[in-house]
Amino acid sequence: MENQLTAEEITKREMEFDAKIAKGIVVEPKDWMPDRYRKQLLRMMSQHAHSEVVGMLPEGNWLTRAPSLMRKAVLLAKIQDEAGHGLYIYSAAETLGTDRAEMIDQLLSGHAKYSSIFNYPTLNWADMGAIGWLVDGAAIVNQTVLAKCSYGPYSRAMVRICKEENFHNKQGYQIMAYLMKGTKEQQEMAQDAMNRFWWPSLMMFGPHDTNSPNSGDLMKWKVKLQTNDDLRQRFIDRTVPQAEAIGLKIPDPDLKWNPQTRHYDFGEINWEEFNNVIKGNGPCNRLRMKQRRDAHENGAWVRSAALAYAEKHGK
Repeated sequence: MENQLTAEEITKREMEFDAKIAKGIVVEPKDWMPDRYRKQLLRMMSQHAHSEVVGMLPEGNWLTRAPSLMRKAVLLAKIQDEAGHGLYIYSAAETLGTDRAEMIDQLLSGHAKYSSIFNYPTLNWADMGAIGWLVDGAAIVNQTVLAKCSYGPYSRAMVRICKEENFHNKQGYQIMAYLMKGTKEQQEMAQDAMNRFWWPSLMMFGPHDTNSPNSGDLMKWKVKLQTNDDLRQRFIDRTVPQAEAIGLKIPDPDLKWNPQTRHYDFGEINWEEFNNVIKGNGPCNRLRMKQRRDAHENGAWVRSAALAYAEKHGK
């Protein structure tokens, strides 16, 4: 740790670390790293893991109301995958020296963040399609880049997660495509979900990089390989043609193809809404935290039983 080294030693090691990052050498848990690199990684990874776990809640709301047994089975499998993703990332984050229980306590106490998208309600079945297609689609754009990040355990976790997220994305798009081939009411349901989830999905990439207090360090250390704005643009360029193919309209009057840049121009995000949700004042912030706390408390006996079994059998 840095507090065991002199200032000169820290400076030397930081220069060696920066040179290592510049060469594209992957950082492993036992390697020396600056405290700020460790803290930034832990903040980012714990937030990511929390998002996977909290992300199960809006989908779980529709398990008993899925329109068919097949849809229920697929949704259940998807929710199970999200739980696994959280476990992968918690495990990777533990290699940085912080216990998983401590990270979960930080979430339950409100001291840790998770993605703002999960503080919006799921009002109809089409929302399951919007989450799979838009929300997981945005996650894929971000996570495929993270799969090449500088920290080994995080990048390796992303490889498997991205493969599963691709299935989720296709499943969500299929729901929306089927609804758009259905009755007028089903088409309206799909468009309503699109209208409500489009802008929050763009917010998932975070603020403009000029307004982000963390992007500079994360880019410098190659934890992030592309900026928030570049990733957001990539998501829009990929998603607009998909929407047009099934007849959905993007709820952005400023959206248009720019032949000079060969990208879509789009309207400005409501950052006041974004900041309001981040501060805990979104439509479902309090509900989501209550659901997580209740689930944690109700599962205490399972954790105790597992611990007792492990102690008895020396595992």
